[in-house]
Amino acid sequence: MPSSNERALEKAKSIPADAIIFDLEDAVAPDAKEAARGNAVAAVQSGEYGGRTLTIRCNGLDTPWGADDLKAAAAASPAAVVVPKVSGPDHLAQITAITGDTPVWAMVETPAALFAIREIASYPQVSTLVMGTNDLVKELRAAMVPGRGPLLPHLALALAGARLAGKAILDGVYNDVKDPDGFRAECVQGFELGFDGKTLIHPSQVEACNEVWAPSEDEIAHARKVIVAFAEAERDGRGVVTVDGRMVENLHRDIAERVLATAEAISAL
Repeated sequence: MPSSNERALEKAKSIPADAIIFDLEDAVAPDAKEAARGNAVAAVQSGEYGGRTLTIRCNGLDTPWGADDLKAAAAASPAAVVVPKVSGPDHLAQITAITGDTPVWAMVETPAALFAIREIASYPQVSTLVMGTNDLVKELRAAMVPGRGPLLPHLALALAGARLAGKAILDGVYNDVKDPDGFRAECVQGFELGFDGKTLIHPSQVEACNEVWAPSEDEIAHARKVIVAFAEAERDGRGVVTVDGRMVENLHRDIAERVLATAEAISAL
């Protein structure tokens, strides 16, 4: 959300989102940049946003505001600084020379980022990748169409890079806030691809996003069955486990543990 919009900053305190990106970049007009920076710092330091993960998206170093944004953001001790258009490890080195050990959410928005995805994802301060799908569409000269067919190979590549490095990765935004069906369909696609969540541009999108990524009661119950079945099999020395008539393997136990961990994290919030 734009950090220049004080009404939005206040409303964010009650939005049931897991994380907030206080934006200083695209959503803020040039003449409001410095005021937005002060607002973002104050918001992060306020202690008024509950357990939400608070981050600040800075302007690029190639702008008049970038370096000062990074200095102020790092000093505010957010959960992360969000860096647009990360091109590779050399770019990240310039960023972290200013931000130090502050975690970085690296935005994947360009062909350069795609070709350097392994190096970006494995960079020590990078904790999360964020797909910048709007800019990626522009840079690739791709069509922005339902189903995102032209982007799927690039989304999959970024996912593979994140998983190789053991980092989280968030899907890009959905632009039409008046198309809830299209938004939900894209959430389902992102979830099925393997993304850990989705970046949003309007409070009306939060509920559907939470519903898609949260395990259902049936999924939680099945996960518990799988874990119990594996524990019993190990105790009895059995190598084959069946749950609800289906054979399950170690990978299914790992998935079940992740489902329960996600449910517990949601409950904690």
